[in-house]
Amino acid sequence: MTMRLASARSYALLSVAAALLTIALKTLAWAITGSVGLLSDALESCVNLVAALTAFWALGQASKPADRNHSFGHSKAEYFSSGLESALIVVAAIGIIWAAAGRLLHPEPISSVDLGLTLSLIATALNGAVAWLLLRAARRFRSITLRADAQHLLSDVWTSVGIVVGIVLVKLTGWLVLDPLIAIAVAINITLTGVHLFRETASGLMDHSLPEAELQSLESHLAQRSGNGIDFHALRTRVAGSRRFISLHVLVPGGWSVKEGHDYCETIEREIAGLVPESHVFTHLEPIEDPLSWQDRNFRWDNETEPL
Repeated sequence: MTMRLASARSYALLSVAAALLTIALKTLAWAITGSVGLLSDALESCVNLVAALTAFWALGQASKPADRNHSFGHSKAEYFSSGLESALIVVAAIGIIWAAAGRLLHPEPISSVDLGLTLSLIATALNGAVAWLLLRAARRFRSITLRADAQHLLSDVWTSVGIVVGIVLVKLTGWLVLDPLIAIAVAINITLTGVHLFRETASGLMDHSLPEAELQSLESHLAQRSGNGIDFHALRTRVAGSRRFISLHVLVPGGWSVKEGHDYCETIEREIAGLVPESHVFTHLEPIEDPLSWQDRNFRWDNETEPL
């Protein structure tokens, strides 16, 4: 049976619990073996814990309803979590490189490899399972916070696999320098993850439009609805955390009554809300015969004019 929790915050708490357990396992593995690679793995798990706690806070803020000071809700709070996580990843990478540099100059043997690797592999399996659950929850709740946490955990999984392989190679070859070199490679890898999360966070803060697949689906639906004296234009969309905001102009025959136009807009809004979950739809009714209704059909950007 697939695990299915009631809220996004519940999954964040699951991530917190997993981070605490993996920190304990990986720190013990490092203490037993003395491997700087396993030390780097334990440091990244500390970042996972801070990120999970931040995610729990951000999801709580994002779930608050709209109020007088936040008319469009609090969903952008999720970007605080993903932004902080990207920064923490880079900080952890710097710490890993610092620790590995000293071991690179003065290599030391690794002890109790079998037990250390066993503990590390248990922690890796735990992270992999939690990451899988978070990815499923991220799609279910449309949460960038859970998706960022899952991506970080998956990066941690591949990092741990690389470190385990490196330690095995050290044991087989006796080349002690492989341990710090792999730790540095780990740092570079998680830095790339941090950069990716930062770019996604920046995109959300800049009010990026709907993902291309959702946008095309929406445009296709409106195209099917067009005709017989009805048309649509000035479609504008933006994503804010788990919420989608969609606005468009609905052009109908000028002879329609106010009630007919209002009822039609209500129908369109319900259809779009069904097509794009967690969306807030705003429509503007216009008479299709009036030339003024078509003046803002397209966007036009330059240095001297406002968008039409």
